[in-house]
Amino acid sequence: MSITAEDSAVIVKTREFCAQIASDPMFCQLQESIERFLNDEAARLQYQSIHERGEDLHQKQHAGIQLGASEVREFEAAREALLENEVAREFIAAQQQLENLQKVIRKTVALTLELGRVPTAADLAEAEGGGGCCGGGGGGCGCSH
Repeated sequence: MSITAEDSAVIVKTREFCAQIASDPMFCQLQESIERFLNDEAARLQYQSIHERGEDLHQKQHAGIQLGASEVREFEAAREALLENEVAREFIAAQQQLENLQKVIRKTVALTLELGRVPTAADLAEAEGGGGCCGGGGGGCGCSH
């Protein structure tokens, strides 16, 4: 039997893990914040506008174009107004927390596969700190460092 077969112990436990995440009260709150945002057209439009403005400013800056003080002030004022919107603010916070959860899960699973054991808190901290091969948080890159 393959380790990735639907009825393998690894896949069964993975499904159990996913069920645990989906039923976690904090995760459910995060999902509710996202749903509220998705159902609030005004908040979505406000967020999209700020996001697009930010992208435009970033592209200008990346292209070496000097940003005007007024356009930066306008962007900052619009961003502050967005953060005053409770639905948008909670959406942004939920999005950040879910991204952090994904990062921790990916890192833990990746280190497990790399080390052949469950990583310790020290292993995770070392990986976070940029230790390991080429400063990238882990070995296995094939270099001589």
